[in-house]
Amino acid sequence: MNSEYDRVDVRGVVGFVLIAYIPAWLLTLPLWLSGKGLTSDWYPALLIAMMFMPAVATFVTNRWISPRARMLRETGVTHPSGVRGWWRHGLLAWIGAPVAMLLALVVGWALTVYDAHWLDFTGLPGQLRFSLTDQAPDSAFTGLALVLAQVFVFGWLNVIPAAGEEWGWRGYLTPALLPLGQPAAFLVTGVLWGLWHAPLLVLGYNYPTVPVVAAFIMMVVFCVLVSVLLGWLRLASRSVWPAVIAHGFLNAAAVLPGVFNAPGDPVSNASVGLLGWTGWIVLGLLILLLIALHRLPVSLPREQRVEEGISSGVSRFHHR
Repeated sequence: MNSEYDRVDVRGVVGFVLIAYIPAWLLTLPLWLSGKGLTSDWYPALLIAMMFMPAVATFVTNRWISPRARMLRETGVTHPSGVRGWWRHGLLAWIGAPVAMLLALVVGWALTVYDAHWLDFTGLPGQLRFSLTDQAPDSAFTGLALVLAQVFVFGWLNVIPAAGEEWGWRGYLTPALLPLGQPAAFLVTGVLWGLWHAPLLVLGYNYPTVPVVAAFIMMVVFCVLVSVLLGWLRLASRSVWPAVIAHGFLNAAAVLPGVFNAPGDPVSNASVGLLGWTGWIVLGLLILLLIALHRLPVSLPREQRVEEGISSGVSRFHHR
């Protein structure tokens, strides 16, 4: 059968990638030219601006390069059933992202690569980006409450810039690549998403303790694994918003490794948390769980199905 998903819109995808990459990379120039890198006072603002470039790319691509009549609907901003159509996946994203980080820390602790002091919050104010108090918590209960508020309440602030990325990567790009098959769509999106961070990775972003080549590889592996889960949220809910929420709360949960580790000890993202290899175990198990529950690949609405992938005779989509 014929549909707009029968083949990849190469012009649109290439245009999107160029617009997502080039302005974002140019925004990192002040970090390079100042010689201060990620310690620059401009870094937080530039990072947020960079995160909105995939959204800009989505708008420009769908408005002028490869116009679509229903841009907001087709990129998941609106849903046929409104919020009722995706709120359950949104709730799962809100709760699931921090829980996945906690599971990653437990795995790291069990494998002895993470020195966890689970109820010692004496160093909490200095470890949180946005301190809720200038005094050390007077009890483990107070410390835990501050951590939960930091992640589950103030974490919504992270959803705003996350929307800038997700409207691009999951809102537009993943569905645009569906003719390649869901596994390939998730893989290609994840690789492009990971490499998009390249100028920051060279400056030490996320993996400052490993060689640059290793940082590139680790970031791509992480992004591919997360891309499968965020892609599942996008396709299963038919909305971009659950992926936006999950991305925002993954960023919010990034404080947790520094909260629970032994006070004063450095945390290596290469081995601890979802960015590290112990976290990849958790991400991989979550993907396997979705497969075991027959949630992956996603059963798509009829208008989004294709009969074959890039290889003749190979079914790329799950039909019911």
